[in-house]
Amino acid sequence: MAFVRRTAIAAAVLVAVIFSAARLLGLYPWNERIFDLWAYWSTRAGFDYATAQPGVSGAYLYSPAFAHLIAPLTALPFPVFAAIWTGLLVAALGWLTGWRAFFIGVLAPVTMSIAIGQTDLLMAAAIVLGFRWPAAWVLPIVTKVTPGIGLLWFAVRREWRQLAIALGVTFAVVAVSWAVDPRAWQGWIAMLVRFDFPTTANGVYLPIPVWTRLPLVALLIAWGARTDRPWVLPIGVCFSLPTVWLNTPTILLGIFPLVGWGAATPAGRWLQGEPRRVPALLLRRVRRRARWAGLVRRREIAK
Repeated sequence: MAFVRRTAIAAAVLVAVIFSAARLLGLYPWNERIFDLWAYWSTRAGFDYATAQPGVSGAYLYSPAFAHLIAPLTALPFPVFAAIWTGLLVAALGWLTGWRAFFIGVLAPVTMSIAIGQTDLLMAAAIVLGFRWPAAWVLPIVTKVTPGIGLLWFAVRREWRQLAIALGVTFAVVAVSWAVDPRAWQGWIAMLVRFDFPTTANGVYLPIPVWTRLPLVALLIAWGARTDRPWVLPIGVCFSLPTVWLNTPTILLGIFPLVGWGAATPAGRWLQGEPRRVPALLLRRVRRRARWAGLVRRREIAK
C-alpha cells in the first residue's frame, strides 16, 4: 500500500509539472481564450458585463471584487498566470484528497475543472478552511454569490462570531472594490438582473433553475448544521451555484476532509490541528478542577 501511495503522489506531481509547464511555454491549446482562466486574466484590461452571459467562452461573470483580489496575479504575463493558476488548483486538489489526488484527478469533472481553470477546487478548499477561518467564505460569495447560502451553517448553529467574520470580511472586500470601480459594479448588478440562462449549445448542465434548488439546499444545510454533519456543506454549495455544469461536482471533493476516511488527508489533519484541540484541553482542565473541588468539598464535610 505504501508503494501505491508513493507512486500515486509521484504521478500526480509529474502530471502537474508537465501541465503547468505546457501553459508556461504557451503550448497549444492550453492557453487559448476558450478557457475560463483567460477570462480571469483578461480583467487586467477592465471588464464589460453588457454582453456577458453563462456558457460563453471567455466571458467574465464574477463580481469585480474577485478581479480585484487576483489583480496581483493578472498583472503577470498570461503564460505565467496560467501556470501559477494551474499549480494552485492542483495544490488544492492534493490538500483535499492527499495521495488519492492522481486517481481523482483523472475523473472527467475534475480534469475538466483544472483544464479550463475553474474555481471549483478553490471553493471546495474555501469551504473546508471556513470551519476554522470563516473569512475564506469571501471566495465563494464574490465569485458565484449564491454559495453564500452556506453561511446558514453558522446561523443555525448560533456561531455568531464565525458568521460575523464571514460577512464582515465579505462586506469589507466588496466595499473596497466598489470604491475602486463603482461603474463595474453597476454593470455586474445589471447583468445579475438580466440573469441570462445558458442553452444546451453552451455545454452540459443541470436544467433545474437555481431558485428551485436554493430552498432544498437551505433545508439540507440546516439539517446538517443541527445534526453536526459538516459534509453536507460541499453538497449544498455545489447545488447552490447559479448553473451546475459538468465540472461543478468537483466541489464535492470538499467532503473528503470532513468524513472519517478522509481524516488522513492534509486538509483532514489540518482540521484536527491545535485550534481543534484547545477546547478539548480546556474541557479536561475544567473536569480536573471539578474533581478537585469535589474532593475538597467531601473532605470538608467529613470534618
